[in-house]
Formats: sequence, structure tokens, C-alpha cells
Amino acid sequence: MGRMKITVLSGGVGGARFLRGLRDAVTADDEVTAVVNVGDDMWLTGLRITPDLDSIMYTLAGENDEERGWGRVGESERVSAELRAYGVGWPWFTLGDLDIGTHLTRTHLLREGLPLSEATARITSRWPLGVRLIPATDDEVETHVITDGGPMHFQEWWTRHRASIPALSFEYRGVAASTPAPGVLDAIAEADVVIVAPSNPVVSIGPILAIPGIREALASTPARVVGISPIIAGAVVRGMADACLAAIGVSTSADAVAVHYGARSRGGVLDGWLVDESDAAAAAAIEAAGIRAQVVPLWMRDAESSAALGRDALAAAR
Repeated sequence: MGRMKITVLSGGVGGARFLRGLRDAVTADDEVTAVVNVGDDMWLTGLRITPDLDSIMYTLAGENDEERGWGRVGESERVSAELRAYGVGWPWFTLGDLDIGTHLTRTHLLREGLPLSEATARITSRWPLGVRLIPATDDEVETHVITDGGPMHFQEWWTRHRASIPALSFEYRGVAASTPAPGVLDAIAEADVVIVAPSNPVVSIGPILAIPGIREALASTPARVVGISPIIAGAVVRGMADACLAAIGVSTSADAVAVHYGARSRGGVLDGWLVDESDAAAAAAIEAAGIRAQVVPLWMRDAESSAALGRDALAAAR
């Protein structure tokens, strides 16, 4: 094949690691665009924080902390300690000093009148990422978790409470009035391949799909839409996606998540779904739901296995 345009719906650590592997799997001529979740975003101590955009940027730039899985490598936390001393912000949500530099830059650009997508283009131009990052929307769409004790921002539920408080439902605040950021619909419509990354289906991919116009773009794109299971052998790869899936009545299995997304031929979003070798038995149920199942190794243990998954996803889309 000649030059390919590849669009990836992405968020979180799984999305970041997949994009890094995909970048290693494509040729220099290929164009990779990541449409990134903004549901985790929030205002904190006067700063606009965009965790998924930053995690993906730092991972592709080789600047992320691989041990923790988030934030910058070689980070210090003196400013967060000062904020705690002043009694502002969330004491349980630590921002590193280098990371705060990113948030200050973004907030400055937003205050200057740039939309988030333009601010992101400016910020990501610092590094040769090999992937174009576009926020799913320039509007403020934030995920809130509905619990018995009332609603709370997703970050409070996830980071402070470690998803231990039962979630009754998830609400993407502001989504009904939101529009896709410039370039998002074109990236889907003009793609040769669309990939749904192995990100959390409920809080990483869910907010993207909820933005008016994005499901319609996926329904009408001539590209094949292939997803990668974030569930391997009945368990989440990392994070607490099982708590999110339980809240929406989806079991933690590779086939249940595929059925949740649904076949494009039946009003859903997927043409194909990649599952791990340990989930080969789930292929029949996925095929019965109208989605083509591919059984390949899904563990991204290192650069080579991550690139291999990128190649497998492209092959499945062809």
C-alpha cells in the first residue's frame, strides 16, 4: 500500500502505549492522527489540566515516567507541596513541577483566545511526536461519576477513591452542546484505517463517541473501523476499567466490550475487534455479533510487541 492515513480514537495509558507502538509500525510517509479524550480534563488551581492529551504527548516524546505510568520522568513536586501548604487544589492530586509548566502554557494560550486544539498543536510542536494529537472537542466536556453520595468529577472518583465507591452511572457534562474539534470529522472521513485504541471503553472512548457528530462520522467513513480489546483473559490490563464497565452493565470480557461497541453493520462502531490469544474462545460470540474477530498477542510488553500489535491492527483493517 502507498501512503496511509490512520486515525486512532484514544485516551489513557493504554492509548498512549498503543500509539507509540503504532508509530513504530508505520512508514515515514504514513500519517497518524489521534483523536484524544477530554473527559478527564478539569480546572484546578486556575490551570486547565488535560491528563490524556499530556500522557499521550509525554509517552510519544519519551518524556513520561514509565514506572508510575503517568507524569514526566525526573519530576519534582515542590509547587504541589506549596499549594497544599496554602490549602488550595486537591491535596490527593499531585502535579509535578515540569507538568505544571505544560498546564501554565496551555492556560496561557487558552486565555489568549486559542481553542484547545490550537493550543495542543502549539504545545505538541515542541517534540517530534510522529503523531498529530487533536482533542475530541474544543468545548469543556468533563466526565462526572454519579454515586449514592452525589456526583463527583471523574478524577476524584478515580484518583482519590481509586474507583472504590460504586458508580451508578457516568455523565459527560457539556457533551450535548459540544461539537467535534476542527479536523476530527475530516480525520475520520478521510482515513484509510480507523482504530479504537485499547483504552477504557467507558471513560476514555465513551466521551469521544458521545460528542455529537462523531458516531455519524464513524458510521459513514469508507475506512474499516477496528478496535483492540482492553480486556485480556477476563481482566483489565491496567487501571480500574472493570469498575466502569460494571456500572454500565457490561461484563469484564473481550467479547462483552466488543458487543458494547457494537457492529457497524448493526448501528454500532466496529467492523473488526482484536482479542488476545487467551481469549480465542470469545471469537465466536464476537463474530455472532457481526464483528470480525482477530486473535493476536495483545500484551504490549516492550517496543517490539507494541509495534507488532500496531502492525496486526493495520492488517486487520485491510
